[in-house]
Amino acid sequence: MTVTSEQRFGEFVVVRRHEGQEHVAELVLDRPKAMNAVSSDMARSIGAACDALAADPGVRVTVLTSSHERAFCVGADLKERNSFTDAELVRQRPTARAAYTGVLELPMPVVAAVHGYALGGGFELALACDVIVADRTAVVGLPEVSVGVIPGGGGTQLLPRRVGAARAAELVFSARRVEAVEARELGLVDELVEAGRDREEALALGARIAANSPVGLRAAKRALRLGQGLDLRAGLEVEDAAWRSVAFSGDRAEGVAAFNEKRKPNWPGE
Repeated sequence: MTVTSEQRFGEFVVVRRHEGQEHVAELVLDRPKAMNAVSSDMARSIGAACDALAADPGVRVTVLTSSHERAFCVGADLKERNSFTDAELVRQRPTARAAYTGVLELPMPVVAAVHGYALGGGFELALACDVIVADRTAVVGLPEVSVGVIPGGGGTQLLPRRVGAARAAELVFSARRVEAVEARELGLVDELVEAGRDREEALALGARIAANSPVGLRAAKRALRLGQGLDLRAGLEVEDAAWRSVAFSGDRAEGVAAFNEKRKPNWPGE
């Protein structure tokens, strides 16, 4: 796959665009010497990259990948954390949170491509995505209680929304690592692919998603996210508000016209 553009955010994060997939952005975790452990510098870079992607109306899908052969991301940089005073840890907390919320709050669909270790904050980055594609080498988990903390990148909130409260409690309390097949069975990941194909399959899924209306995609994501945890009546009001935001859009007019004319839509994106 030919890279047509590349923008680096700090030393450890890259955003790439590929030939034939101009509406798909690949957000690459690129700290291979540390298995993508999230340092303060890397967290700032993830946040900055997400800010840039969120502001780009041409991005219909983001795919979160890793440059390391054996890991997606092993979580927080515990070597850096070990050097912090209590005051430094408090000051670093907003920086760390901004990385995870940056991915979580991306307005377009986000697909994670996971292989090897996705542990702690690494798995939380994947959980912040809408769909997780994992290969058969994947090992996921939230082991934070084993080092005296808790999942602090959204894990205690995102995991039960995926697998239910009791299953999430078992996984968080036991701190156990879950291999790919069981992870798929439990719903910790959404698609299981052959070893080495997670990035390729995630980018292909991203391309299929990006063929759809960008206005529709963003509105559908808002409805899905904002409706979580609400009762049915309130959720349907969220859905109605999202419908109203697209019902009179240029994308809706183009989509209906293209369907009736039996042609591919040319989305105006508004």
